[in-house]
Amino acid sequence: MPACDAEGTGKPLLRQGYAVQGGDFLAGGTVSTRIKDLLKEIGLSPALIRRAAICCYEAEMNVVMYARQGTMTVEIHPRELVIRVEDEGPGIPDVELAMQEGYSTATDFMRSRGFGAGMGLPNIRRNADLLEIESVVGRGTSLRAVIRLV
Repeated sequence: MPACDAEGTGKPLLRQGYAVQGGDFLAGGTVSTRIKDLLKEIGLSPALIRRAAICCYEAEMNVVMYARQGTMTVEIHPRELVIRVEDEGPGIPDVELAMQEGYSTATDFMRSRGFGAGMGLPNIRRNADLLEIESVVGRGTSLRAVIRLV
């Protein structure tokens, strides 16, 4: 699923990767904040930054809540911003069901922390122009969200 720049080479203008630690609720949101700051620095519009920040935060918190660990990578191409998340977790048995607003497998502990409303993946879908999810039960989940810049 490589994203392509305007010349079709697939090489991004900027690529930055971040580690996300599963179970670390205190650090949850740190990576998405760093990405938001990066996007501000390079001068993207506030509306695009907001959409990207929502996608990043929701994806990051899914890793924190469900996976052992993961990586989040942001790529800037001439016409699109690509957010990739790869995790080592339990996988999603039914992606279609997980995409339904309000569906959640959050534990009581997660809910006590204010999470688990079942809006994570639907919020990513709402804020991305393209969302692709591949998941293998027992191995993990790969997510690719694309936001068009033009």
